[in-house]
Amino acid sequence: MTAVGETASGTASVPVVSCLGVPVTAHTREGAARRVVHRALHTREAREAHRSAQAGTAAFAPAGSDVHLCNAYTLALADRDPALLRTLRSAFLNLADGQPVVWANQLLHRGTALPRGRVYGPDLMLDVFSMSQGTGLRHYLLGSTPEVLAALQRELRRRFPGAVLAGSCSPPFRSLTAQELRDQEEDIRTRGADIVWVGLGTPLQDHRAAELSAALPVVTMAVGAAFDFIAGSKRQAPSWMQQGGLEWLFRLGCEPRRLWRRYLFGNARFVGGAVRQAVRRQAPRASAPPALPSDVGTGLTGRREGAR
Repeated sequence: MTAVGETASGTASVPVVSCLGVPVTAHTREGAARRVVHRALHTREAREAHRSAQAGTAAFAPAGSDVHLCNAYTLALADRDPALLRTLRSAFLNLADGQPVVWANQLLHRGTALPRGRVYGPDLMLDVFSMSQGTGLRHYLLGSTPEVLAALQRELRRRFPGAVLAGSCSPPFRSLTAQELRDQEEDIRTRGADIVWVGLGTPLQDHRAAELSAALPVVTMAVGAAFDFIAGSKRQAPSWMQQGGLEWLFRLGCEPRRLWRRYLFGNARFVGGAVRQAVRRQAPRASAPPALPSDVGTGLTGRREGAR
């Protein structure tokens, strides 16, 4: 099943395809960055208009938007975690972060023109920072350790002197209290952030990005290990391994004890889920009369990019 969404300019359509039940918008790398910047600018304008009109009775608080970078592990986890699946299904925008996700979508939706490359989280973060220079958009970094955050901010300021870093937060590695979560949100609000980059690990970062976008008029970006890669605290796979869908193998070699379960079971579940979806798509051809697509009624039918 394929739905159609609009790009930032509204002049061209972008397919939204279902992968293991998650709607993934088939943006190119450049298109995704432009979409994020456009959305952040639009949200900022709406927020400022609301602030100036608060005395009136017709003022409505603008909504935030959550963006998720989905690789095979993310989708495999959502395949067995109903809470994560709901979060991704209600998201503003899901992007294909992993090359295997790109390949699966191409196989599952052969009649749809889809990009051949992925939207890699670190690349998207750098592209958005580059495009936002001179716009006044304010960035907030949430996640990782104080040391990684400090290195990340130095690198971003070096590469993008015209970008605005509004603030950062390295939360403790434990469940936060309700008060701590409110304090976190208040800090983001007080600093006037427009884009909040969330690097807390899947699925925590996805849930937190959704919570923040529901509470604040900001664009939240769940970007996984992008903080570590850009800061230089972790090595990235060579480009040939990334393009060949073997980044997982490189990361497994770097952190075998931490990642072996993720890739052993996650990759198998992702492949199994893609096979099940392919079988379901083929099944109606053998029956009469034809059945409706399996995801009709799930909120995906007629979905447009940006729908919440």
